[in-house]
Amino acid sequence: MSGGRHRRKIDPRAMAAASPIGPANPAVAEWLAAGLAEPDLSVIRAHRLRRLRDELKRRYLAGCLLYDPLNIRYATDVSNMQVWCLHNPARYVFIATEGPVVLFDYAQALHLSAGFPLIEETRPAIAWFYMFGGSAQGEQGLARRWSAEIADLVHQHGGGNRRLAIDKCEELGISMLHAEGLQTVSSQEFCEEARKIKHPEEIKAMRRAIHTCEVGMGAMWAALRPGITENQLWAKLHEANIARGGEWIETRLLASGPRTNPWFHECSDRVIEAGDMVAFDTDLIGPYGYCADISRSWVAPGRAPTGEQKALHALALEHIDHNAQLLRPGVSFRELTERAFQLPAQYLAGRYGVVMHGVGLCDEYPSLYYREDGRDAFPGSLEAGMVLCIESYVGSDAGGEGVKLETQWLVTETAAERLDRFPLELRPGP
Repeated sequence: MSGGRHRRKIDPRAMAAASPIGPANPAVAEWLAAGLAEPDLSVIRAHRLRRLRDELKRRYLAGCLLYDPLNIRYATDVSNMQVWCLHNPARYVFIATEGPVVLFDYAQALHLSAGFPLIEETRPAIAWFYMFGGSAQGEQGLARRWSAEIADLVHQHGGGNRRLAIDKCEELGISMLHAEGLQTVSSQEFCEEARKIKHPEEIKAMRRAIHTCEVGMGAMWAALRPGITENQLWAKLHEANIARGGEWIETRLLASGPRTNPWFHECSDRVIEAGDMVAFDTDLIGPYGYCADISRSWVAPGRAPTGEQKALHALALEHIDHNAQLLRPGVSFRELTERAFQLPAQYLAGRYGVVMHGVGLCDEYPSLYYREDGRDAFPGSLEAGMVLCIESYVGSDAGGEGVKLETQWLVTETAAERLDRFPLELRPGP
């Protein structure tokens, strides 16, 4: 993990590796049929790196060190074992405010960054956590080598500035960086601020990711019948996503019948029965790494929806529609909180955790809360280029079933546009 040679990214023959979507991918024809334009990845990458560097300059930082796989993806677009690296800090990137982007990747995977011209150098990562260190002494030895290498980059490219932002790091690493004379600050704030505004080319990529998600939702609807288990139904979404170049799904939020209230039961081997409410939240990381965070609630075939099911669903729709009407540039987060839909008393205790939240490569800043949560709204307001998911969960305190709906919206220069297109009805049809 710590050996090997440094490698500069100058080989033009490797450029084809920079695009994750090839002609054999079934989504290519589907996107063409749907009229979804191909995103320009070079524009997306340059935009994202520029936004990060603008935040670094604004805070007078020499650079940043990023471990969070989503932050690394945003900065470099290089993906490697994303879920594994969420809990194993085995790769990281140094971004100089004025200087190079140096990717430290898993030693046997340095070839993965071929064709990504924004990365000026790739080095083998020094993974100093216990799995590789083997003891406190081993961790300290590896961490000392790691911190010296990072400090050397800061000294070379910081122009005398020793302020380094870092997003995720254990106490040992922070202390080692301090011993090298660096001052560390948290980078998560500026990463979220950078990520909150999407370039139009990013929106093209997101539209394609949402389309792939909805292909998977269509497969779920076609498979929904009495006798199928929750797990079997959920697998249809995974299959469609992976087959089309998608990456992973962050949760297992699908429930049926009595498991729909309260919300947040993960899918199980429960057998779905005729007339059951079936509710799910996709939380899907699709093609290009963009998130499609969409929820629907359906009634399983074999029995007509009950009056109670219809009433719950109608209230959830009203909830979504009311809050969607509030979306326009310039509206403050405080105003959104104050004017958000007011749930009837019997549904308040089980309300969803947020009224709406940002979304990009995953669920992102900002999060807007219910008045009943007693939390002050974040400072700030909606801006063109933000993408937000409007959430609704309606389930009675007295029990019974519940309904989960969620739609994904782009804030435009004048209003807002709904990005997802899958029907919101209880029975959307085959």
